Amino acid sequence: MAQHTETRRDPAAWSALWAMVLGFFMILVDATIVSTAVPAIMAGLNAPIGGVLWVTSAYLLAYAVPLLITGRLGDRFGPRTMYLLGLSIFTLASLWCGFAGSLESLVAARVVQGLGAAILTPQTMSVITRMFPSETRGTAMGIWGATAGIATLVGPLLGGVLVDLAGWQWIFWVNVPVGIYALWRAAKYLPRFERRSHSLDFPGVLLSGVGLFLIVFGVQEGQDYEWSTVVGPITIPVVIGTGVAVMIAFVAWQAKNHREPLVPLALFRDRNFSLANVAIGAVSFTVNSMIIPAMLYLQLVRDLDPTVAALSYAPMSLLSAILAPLVGRSLAKRTPRSLALPGLIIMSLSLAAYAFALRVDTPIWLLAVMTLGIGLGSAMVWSPVSIAATSNLRPDRVGAGSGVFNTTRQVAAVLGAAMVAVLLQARLAANLPEGAGTTSLAASSSAGGLPEALQEGFAAAVTQTLLLPAAVLLLGAMAAAFFTPPRWWGEPETKSR
Repeated sequence: MAQHTETRRDPAAWSALWAMVLGFFMILVDATIVSTAVPAIMAGLNAPIGGVLWVTSAYLLAYAVPLLITGRLGDRFGPRTMYLLGLSIFTLASLWCGFAGSLESLVAARVVQGLGAAILTPQTMSVITRMFPSETRGTAMGIWGATAGIATLVGPLLGGVLVDLAGWQWIFWVNVPVGIYALWRAAKYLPRFERRSHSLDFPGVLLSGVGLFLIVFGVQEGQDYEWSTVVGPITIPVVIGTGVAVMIAFVAWQAKNHREPLVPLALFRDRNFSLANVAIGAVSFTVNSMIIPAMLYLQLVRDLDPTVAALSYAPMSLLSAILAPLVGRSLAKRTPRSLALPGLIIMSLSLAAYAFALRVDTPIWLLAVMTLGIGLGSAMVWSPVSIAATSNLRPDRVGAGSGVFNTTRQVAAVLGAAMVAVLLQARLAANLPEGAGTTSLAASSSAGGLPEALQEGFAAAVTQTLLLPAAVLLLGAMAAAFFTPPRWWGEPETKSR
């Protein structure tokens, strides 16, 4: 296949985009699809809630850590090669997940899945930036952003249907035929790009991986260890503190490494790039953490089947799916701030209102209607924030920039899932009778619902937990308020960048 240059414009660019979108959509669905299946996995593998939450966290962590280097690998070996490799690993690991007979095996398979996703993801933004000129890049990036937003909302719905119809294993097995088709499409339509030589910052990879793992482990497992001793003199505060220290060492190394650091700190001199990372972090923190508490409430307190529980989020998913492409197209005439700022505020207020409505007697139809506000806000955020992040970057920094942007998104997802998990367990301990939390959850996941005496306390714990992501969204709104128009915004449509 012929080499493809950055400036070439042809219909093949759109064929390549849609080929990538399928694989990208699949890996993002898998970040949230487990949320609906948590009770089923707890029952099927006889595992506690803290252990099952690692099925999500392990995937997100393995997804997040390598992103800083896999973007560079795309430049070095070609985005097409790395995309196909990542999708192949992800598809094979999905098969393993479905056959896992223990929690440990499932978590290990999810780690491999995450590695495949990490190889694939940065190639999508890189290809878009290199194939599409400024007048069509907004639409293309809008489709990319819409895919990210819709996938995180569709995951729970698809998970509920599959768990009810075929069992929790099929939330992973469904990826196999889809992955094979996506591989064929990508092999057929993705062009070969000119490769760029890069040195690989292995000390940076090691420092960032160790630091992130220690922080996430400490936060998520803290409640189980009662924030005290893990083993010998090692305590949870020591684990978290060590993780923070290692991440500080990582930043210091990036500043010292003048050859080719994983995170070129010069990227953050661009105002929009810095602010967009804060905004996308807030959104990813929320969409990957809010579903699990809500699904536990719907299934254990309201005794809904997984499919019915997931269908209560259908209005949010459908509205976001309808509006997101329109938002992407509107970016040719509107600045990212004009959409992202109100979107983040709407999303935050809607999530807070939804959280306060989670009582033992609130009509399910009302809860479903209330998700519309979350879907509206989400549709207004993904594409504008993605455009704000990359639009001002030089071509030689796009690979590094997309890697940092995607890493921020995934690290925020990991921390969101971990922090909400520990907060939920803490609020359950505070709102339920002593000793009722873990035992009742494990029993209820297989017996059909919580005893009536525990329902009100469980609902209160979920409400209190969901206020955290609602507050984080306001932090993202503060960042979006200071976006400036991209340098190319307002150019005539016939003018190339």
